[in-house]
Amino acid sequence: MTTSPTTTAPHRFCIVNCYPETSRDNFDRSDVGHPNDMFKDFLSREAPNATTEVVFVADPDFSLPEGAAIEDFDGFIWTGSDLTVYHTDDPHVSSQITFARELMERGAASWGSCWGLQLASQVAGGTVEANPNGREWGIAREITLTEDAQASPMHEGKPPRFDGFIMHLDEVTRLPDRTPLLATNAHTPVQAAIIELGDAAFWTTQYHPEYNLYEMGRLIAARAAALVNEGWFPDETAVAIHAAKMIELSENPESAELREDLEIGDDIIDPQIREVELRNWLRFIDSRVGRQA
Repeated sequence: MTTSPTTTAPHRFCIVNCYPETSRDNFDRSDVGHPNDMFKDFLSREAPNATTEVVFVADPDFSLPEGAAIEDFDGFIWTGSDLTVYHTDDPHVSSQITFARELMERGAASWGSCWGLQLASQVAGGTVEANPNGREWGIAREITLTEDAQASPMHEGKPPRFDGFIMHLDEVTRLPDRTPLLATNAHTPVQAAIIELGDAAFWTTQYHPEYNLYEMGRLIAARAAALVNEGWFPDETAVAIHAAKMIELSENPESAELREDLEIGDDIIDPQIREVELRNWLRFIDSRVGRQA
C-alpha cells in the first residue's frame, strides 16, 4: 500500500549515532545494520524533502558538520547505544551528556530511542539503573499507554496496547520532575516519555520504532553469546534459528505459521502502526518550525 509522506517540508535533521567506533566496527563484522541507516530510511519515506547528516557523538573528535550550528537543524535524532549512561567517567558517555545538555539548554527538538530515553532522563534530573528483570530483547510485550498518553501527541493513532522492538539492559527508574509517563509494560515500567526543559522537547521511547523484523533478527543473531549466557536460549544454534525465523517473516509477512510461532502481529509487521511515534514527531517538527517562522 502506497501512502503519502508525513511531511514534504525541507527540514534539516541531524542523526546522532551514539555507538563508539569499536561497536560500529563490530556491527560491520557481525552483519548488523547501523541504526542511523534505519532512521535515514524512515526519513527518505516520510520526509523526502529533508536533508540528513550523521554525526558520531561517542567519538573523541565529535563535532557538528563543518559550518553548522545547533540552530541550523530542525531536529536531532538519537540512536540506541551499547554504552551505560550512568558510567559518567567514560568519555564516550560524558561527551554525549554534554551535547544532550547543550541541546536542551538551546531549546532543540530531539527524538531518542532506547539510549535516548535514558540519556535525556539523566540529563534532565532523572535516574537510570540496571534493570532487575535483566535484558529485554527482541520484542517488548504488551506495552500499555497511560492515561497521560491520551493527551499526548506522541501516541496519537497508536493502539492502547502493543508490542515493540527492543534490546536493552538498563532502565529509567525515575523520570525527571513533571515528566508524565506515557507507556509502560511489566518488564520495564518506563517505556516512553516526552522530556521537556524550557523550549526543548526530547521525545523518547525505550522501544525502537525504527527497527523492523529483518534488522532485529540480525541484531539478535549478533547478540547470541550474551543471550545464551543470560539464560534466554540453551545454545547459540537456538538463537540462530530464532533470528532466522524473524528474517524469514520479514520476507513473508503473511505467514500465519511464523506469526503464530513468534507471537507477532500487525503492530510489529505493519510500519503504519510500528512507526506511529516517529511520524507524530515529524508532525511536531512541522508545527514547531511553523511557529518559529
